[in-house]
Formats: sequence, C-alpha cells, structure tokens
Amino acid sequence: MKTAAAGRAASEGAARGVGAPQATEPGGVQGAPPIQRKEGAARGVGAPQATEPGGVQGAPPIQRKEGAAQGVGPPPIRMVPRPLVVERLGVVPYDEALARQQSLVEERRHGRVPDHLLLLQHPPVITLGAKTRNSREHVLATPEALAAQGVGLFETGRGGDVTYHGPGQLVGYPILDLKPDRCDVHRYVRDLEETLIRLAAAFGVEAGRVEGLTGVWVGREKLAAIGVRISRWITSHGFAFNVSTNLSHFDLIVPCGITDRGVTSLERLLDRQIPMDEVEAAAVHAFCDVFGATTD
Repeated sequence: MKTAAAGRAASEGAARGVGAPQATEPGGVQGAPPIQRKEGAARGVGAPQATEPGGVQGAPPIQRKEGAAQGVGPPPIRMVPRPLVVERLGVVPYDEALARQQSLVEERRHGRVPDHLLLLQHPPVITLGAKTRNSREHVLATPEALAAQGVGLFETGRGGDVTYHGPGQLVGYPILDLKPDRCDVHRYVRDLEETLIRLAAAFGVEAGRVEGLTGVWVGREKLAAIGVRISRWITSHGFAFNVSTNLSHFDLIVPCGITDRGVTSLERLLDRQIPMDEVEAAAVHAFCDVFGATTD
C-alpha cells in the first residue's frame, strides 16, 4: 500500500501503497517522513504513506479519517478518457520487469507511447524500498535460507519498506503521465487503493483502508500493497494484490515494516480457487473506471 513531491512538483521524486514520489508495501512513498499509525476500521479514507510495496517516496504525512469498511473513498479524479495499453505478461523475473518499466517511462515521457498498465506475476522475490535505506533489518531470513527456498532479493527505486512478491500475486505497474490534470501524488495513491477495493468487491470481498497505513485491508490483514515511484509526473512500480500467494513466504520478512498486522489473500478469504485471468480482467475494469481510461 511518503512527499518530496510537495517540495518539487516537477522534479523527479519517488512515489504497497506525492510530488515526485516513490512507492509503498511493497511500498509507500519513498523518502516520506515516518508517520504515527493508528489502528482503524479497515476502510478509513485518507492519503497513504509509503509502506508495503507501496507508498510515495517523500510524501508528507496526511491526516486520514477512518470510515466504515465499505471501500468508500474520495471520488477519483475525473478526466477526459485517455487510451490505456494493457500488457498481460504472465510470470516475469523482477529484473526484467524493472527494465521494462524503465523503458516505458522514458517512452511515455517523450510522448512516444500512451499510458500503460503491466499486469504480471514474479517468481519468489523480496524487494527493499527506499524507506529501508539499504538496511535488511526487516528481512528475517538469512541469505542462505532465502537461497534454499529460491527467493531472490532486490533493492528497488520505489518508496516504502520491504515486501514479498511471488506466484499467485497479481502485480500491477501503471506507467502513466499524470500531467496536466492529475499532478497530485496523494490522490494517485488513493486512487490505486480505490481500484483495489473495487477489485476485491468484484469477488464479494469487503476491503478498505486503515488510518495511517497504505494499502488495502480486510480486518487486520493486508490484502494488497502499494508502492510507487513518480519521476517528473511519470509513474512506475504500483500494487501487489494477493490472489493465491504462498503466504508463508511473508514470514521471511516484516511486511512493510509493520509488526502488528498480518497478510491475507483472495483465495484464503473465499476458501476457493480464483483463476488469475478473471482477477486480471476485473483489475483492468476497476482501473479504467477509477482512472477514466479506455482500452478500446
């Protein structure tokens, strides 16, 4: 589910879960100052900070108000529908997906391609956000233990702390140009949360926000993380939504640096298998609805 953006709106910044930000839970917003987290009903409305994958690097803390777990948040920014290219890539090694994002960011910056949404899964990998400052404090497993389980380890350019990616987790990397009318990092992260809340609702799961935390939650457990980067208003990194993820791999880390909460998945909540292609289709629908995009 963190804003140098506020101080440098047009310059590069980092945005699991403003200005030139980086991502959360994964992430959060890279460089964002620490915030006081208060436990709330899993659906409080507010702007997120860099935590699981996500967050936005450098984003200043904001006050969030807790609400009933209805997945109801601030209305998404409405704009003239913009074309969106969706790439469904299957299982992609983390370094290859990172290179693909970096290439698209440059192409999008120069106006050579439209907005993109990359949907994929990663082989088992732990990623470190900017909030860790290269520290592996929240990686509980030794390098030998990670190698024995086939789990990789990468430092990333997103905001937030440490998170896990693996098969059965839908990862979304939006490569969007937020100019000229969407230059609001906090709103961008909240809209990602809204997208994931609607995605969960498509399968009958009532998810929401938690005051002071980034991402999407069901009770005290995180269903989806957000961690983003924003460079000159071009976004990268994004979200991770647990569908049938091996949740035991989260025991290798302190997810997003949060010690008193757990993680869950769609299949665990529903007690049945969910085809990933159905989740991808629902994710595209929710994303286009919230961001005013069209794949036609």
